[in-house]
This record gives sequence, structure tokens and C-alpha cells, in this order.
Amino acid sequence: MATALQEAYLQCQRVTKSSAKNFYYAFITLPKPQRQAIYAVYAFCRLCDDVADGDASVDDKAMGLLQVGAALEEAYRGMPRGETFVALADAAQKYSIPRAYLEEIIRGVQMDLTTTRYQTFEELKTYCYRVASAVGLVSVRIFAGDDPKLEPAAVDLGMAMQLTNIMRDVREDAANDRIYIPLDEMARFGYSPQDAKNNVYNDAFVALMRYQGERARQYFDSGLRLVPMLPRRSRACPAVLGGLYQRVLHHIEARGYNVFQERIGLSSAEKLTLALKLWVQSSLARHKGAAASS
Repeated sequence: MATALQEAYLQCQRVTKSSAKNFYYAFITLPKPQRQAIYAVYAFCRLCDDVADGDASVDDKAMGLLQVGAALEEAYRGMPRGETFVALADAAQKYSIPRAYLEEIIRGVQMDLTTTRYQTFEELKTYCYRVASAVGLVSVRIFAGDDPKLEPAAVDLGMAMQLTNIMRDVREDAANDRIYIPLDEMARFGYSPQDAKNNVYNDAFVALMRYQGERARQYFDSGLRLVPMLPRRSRACPAVLGGLYQRVLHHIEARGYNVFQERIGLSSAEKLTLALKLWVQSSLARHKGAAASS
């Protein structure tokens, strides 16, 4: 019979498998203890998103996220409530995950309750750091322990992935009156938030999106330096994650940045083929010595 902790991890795995999409293909490359910890972190992120994405009022969602924060505090005090927090508390203790990183994730989701526009990229960076880069910082603790030299690349890889999400989801976000592309950059290229809401695809939009894509690629180049710096058994996870999101960006570019026609993504077969290829490549990558190789 499974213990309460084992059942908690199994539930986190079920949550991940049912909703993680790109992430699950990367997580399965990890050794079991690390994989379980990543499942717990994903289930926590999913919980935050579910609170924010529900049909409740903004006030009720804000209260719900405050309750998530309170539950996180209790988990770190050794009194976890619910399977997600039972697993997360164990993973946090095992891998010395700072509570501050998880609190940043909550703050990022809270931003979506009140912020629908970002004037500059500096403003957007704060959001991307909280919802994506903070997850990267948690992940490298699980991959390789406390090694500050890994953190800048982890931050940049999270940034690259979130910027790709923003490009892919322009149509869906605009339909919900959310514009993540910085307003000053939209103005510079002659494209307006109303154009996005009207699904206007023109030369100005292509130029604007090309600029966003070039920035994302710079962050990928910086972020993927993380892979050979990790212990060999941990490399495939960020390599696969980064590679899958790079492929999404490639598809966006190949379609002339027309994200209004249909949602751009990868088929299951393409994900699996690419994941296997990147798994092999990352295992053969020459170690660069920022963390002890296994």
C-alpha cells in the first residue's frame, strides 16, 4: 500500500501528465527522485494557474492566491495540507528549494489579475521572471543543488520560453484583452492593441513579431548554456524543454508570424522524436564544469 507521501507524488504526476503538454516529455528524462520533485513543483504551478484562470471574481481569485501562499507557508513550517503541498514540502526539504522562489510564482500569477498591458520590456521582464524564470531557479536546485553559477542561464531559459508563449498566444490573449507585447514596441512598429484584438495581420505585425523572435532567440542562446553545465543525468530535461520551445518559435517564423490563423504547436510525434534526439545529444555534451558531473 502506498504511503501518504507516495500517493501525494503520484497525484502530482497525474496532474502533470494530464496537463503539462510540452513539459511532460522533458520531465520523463529525469531520474525518479528528481522527476517526482519536478512533478510536485509543476502541480503547485498548476494550482496557482487554476485559481487565476477560473470563473470567480477578481477579488475571489486574489483571495484564493493568498490562501495558496498561506498553504505554502504552512508547508515550509512542516504542516502541509493536501497532496500537492505534502509532495512539495518533501521536495523543498530534499533539494533546499527557497520558499522565495515559489512565492515569486504566486506574485506572477497575481499580476495577471490586475495587469493587462506592459508599457516597456523592463516591465514585462518582471512578469516573465516571476512566472517562468523563478520556475527555472527552482528546477536547477533539483537538477544540481545550490550553484549560483547556474542561475543566470536558468533565468534566461525561462525568459526565452515565456517570450515564445507570448508570441504564440497573441490571438488568445488579445481576445481576453491581454496584451503582453510591450506597448512602446508596438507603437514603434505602428501596430496597436486594437489591431491585435481585431487579428490584423500586416507588415507592421510581421516586423513587430520578428523583433520579438530575435529577442527570444538571444535568450535561448544564453539559457541553453545551462545544459552542459549540469550533471549528466539532469541535462536532458532543460535541453528537451528548450528544444521544444525553440521548435515552436521556428514554426511561428516559418508561418510568417501569422499566429492568428491557428494556434501553433507541435504534434505528439514531433515532440517525442525531438525529445529523444535532444536526450541523446545532451547526454553526449561535453561537461563545462559549473556543477559536479555524475
